[in-house]
Amino acid sequence: MALLRFHHLVAAGTLAVGSVGFTLFAGLPASASSSVGSPSGAGDCFARIPTTSYEYQIGYAAGCSGHDEPELDPVSGLAGSARDLTWTAVLPTDGAVPVSTVGPTFWWGGTVTDPNPQSLFGQAFLEVQFYPDAIVDNCSTDGGFHVTLAPDKFSVCSPVWQVTTTSGKENAAFNAELYDGSSKQPLVMNGGDTIKIHFFVASASQGWNVNVSDLTTGQSGTIVLNSKYGPMLPAFGTQQIGNALGWGLVDDTPNSFVWEIGHTSDFTDPAGRLCVAGQTACDSYDTAHWLGFSPLQIKSVTFADGSGPSRWAAVSDLGGIAEVNATCPVYGGPFCTYPWYAFNKTDHGFTYGADYPGTQFDYGKAAQFATTPQCGGPFGPESTFCDTVLSPVP
Repeated sequence: MALLRFHHLVAAGTLAVGSVGFTLFAGLPASASSSVGSPSGAGDCFARIPTTSYEYQIGYAAGCSGHDEPELDPVSGLAGSARDLTWTAVLPTDGAVPVSTVGPTFWWGGTVTDPNPQSLFGQAFLEVQFYPDAIVDNCSTDGGFHVTLAPDKFSVCSPVWQVTTTSGKENAAFNAELYDGSSKQPLVMNGGDTIKIHFFVASASQGWNVNVSDLTTGQSGTIVLNSKYGPMLPAFGTQQIGNALGWGLVDDTPNSFVWEIGHTSDFTDPAGRLCVAGQTACDSYDTAHWLGFSPLQIKSVTFADGSGPSRWAAVSDLGGIAEVNATCPVYGGPFCTYPWYAFNKTDHGFTYGADYPGTQFDYGKAAQFATTPQCGGPFGPESTFCDTVLSPVP
């Protein structure tokens, strides 16, 4: 099982993932310290985790890294459900602990077509990345971002990750800042604001549209996915499990929510670094840190006809509990607990991290995530982690 090897090699910048000894070569983001009013380390770049094969030894472009991306997947067989969908959520709020401590970004995203003739499988992956406690200064063309510390604020870049068959590197096919309306100023949202994220196709020649609306402030902004090779559009029609990114590590739905864990905060020293369970600087795996702020609330997903998901599912790119067991002497306890999705009856929405007050279903906590890759994909059987359908449906 290559997951065990993965953790011993993180410090050297090498990741081993999958079930048959595949290897990724990943550069670590540069270290930098931050204080109020000063920027985080330039060049932070958190990319999608790819699988790989003996034919395609996929690596990250310099300065980028990937780590665990536990995701929540709305499931629907409705025609067009993967092309037109709207997420409604309430942004988390700083408490005794800043939201940014548990990870430098969470995002909503999906698999898109890639018109680059050298793209692997003709697919790329969009991440609409929200940066907690941060205002964006720059969204770089290489998929990185540069932010300034701003407690309880959120701003957005939208990198689209591709793998090219010529270089074997995962890099950014597109990246754009989310602006406030027609201005060239970042759309800045607040902790506790209710937001809507609408993914839709306005025209095939335009590329997928991503509209983010802050219902609390009335502000909004739109990003249109047009790479230098042309428009990028949703790759699948329906939100069904198995309609997955061909070069990804999970057998999931086309669109999902993810909180990227296993990095230090952008506002610590070292900033934005890969870290693993058991390290006391790795707050992603410490339940007390998650409970130290008010959670993100995912209220709903609706499709073009107004319907919602028939089911929900969850999956981890690195095996959930198995990932923690690889670096902790025992599972559980401080810095050795894997965060999980739960349904909160009080807030009537999904949360991520821990059992917040009002939790009705926690779906076995970290046991909701498959621990070994037992699903297939373009790279063969047992090459991806299977989605776990959450039951009961809230």
